[in-house]
Amino acid sequence: MPTIRAIDAHVGGQPLRLITSGAPSPSGKTLAQKQAWLRRRADDFRSAVTLEPRGHADMTAALLVDPVFPGAHAGIIFMDRDGYPSMSGHGIIAATTIALERGLLFAAAPPTGDTPVAIETIAGLVNVRARVETRGGSPRVDAVSFTNVPAFVHSAAQLVTVGTRDVRVDIAFGGAFYAIVDTEAVGIPLDAARLPDLRRFGRQLLASLNASYRVVHPVDTMLAGVSGAIFTGLPVDPEAHLRNVMVTVGGGADRSACATGTSAVMAVLDAMGLLPEGQTFVHEGLLGSLLRGGVVRRTPVGDHHALVTEIQGAAWITGDHTFELNDDDPFRDGFSI
Repeated sequence: MPTIRAIDAHVGGQPLRLITSGAPSPSGKTLAQKQAWLRRRADDFRSAVTLEPRGHADMTAALLVDPVFPGAHAGIIFMDRDGYPSMSGHGIIAATTIALERGLLFAAAPPTGDTPVAIETIAGLVNVRARVETRGGSPRVDAVSFTNVPAFVHSAAQLVTVGTRDVRVDIAFGGAFYAIVDTEAVGIPLDAARLPDLRRFGRQLLASLNASYRVVHPVDTMLAGVSGAIFTGLPVDPEAHLRNVMVTVGGGADRSACATGTSAVMAVLDAMGLLPEGQTFVHEGLLGSLLRGGVVRRTPVGDHHALVTEIQGAAWITGDHTFELNDDDPFRDGFSI
């Protein structure tokens, strides 16, 4: 009877489950090959740790593996109800917090102050800066900032047919591809009570978009397909510039401000001349939590103008878990309805 151990944390209410033992050991010379091995040989593990009865529709899990990129402290493979995301910003923030507070990366306790960590993802190398304090003799990560992979607008004002309606979306990359749309355009308020409606519309929009268009990263063709719909609207918090919720192809929702989505939204605003120049961009999630983003530099990605952004947030550990996978359990591998 396999036993899996994990540590959970959340960023702005959005959960991340870091698997610490009991996971398959993926083989491959590259991180992409290790991810492909998991998808091909151990996808039941993904579903078991992310779906009910151990997880839920909006759970993201992560597995730390040996890095391939020189200088990286760890590689990370993300998993959720839909599969294997190339990148998860809230996952980076939470995994870094767990790893430093629980001593998973370094032999000695991390020094107080800014601690640099380099994490290899499918989308590229992510440089992280964790602000570490000592509380009660133990390290506590007060905040995490990460320099994301370059974000850019792939297609502006792309027309998508959803049922009998035509909707225009901006397709942008921030570690994954997102379709960004104003909630006024779809007629669904950006409100927690309407989240079921946003989930349904998001799934329909993404299904139509991915069936009609082939969206591929201009440099890395393995990064393809639009994985999330970001609904934006006016903020509630006076500090925030925009409010959003992100819905995945399977209907999962990121109720935090969505860190990789924040990079993508910043790229769209920058292309429209609306990104606050020289200011921190403050993004609000559906739960009211905030993420902060800044422009580090500009760079080309193929023929696209891209932004390198730094996103800041904080995570809190919520618990240590031991899960058992009983062979005679009819729902051993999880379920989703």
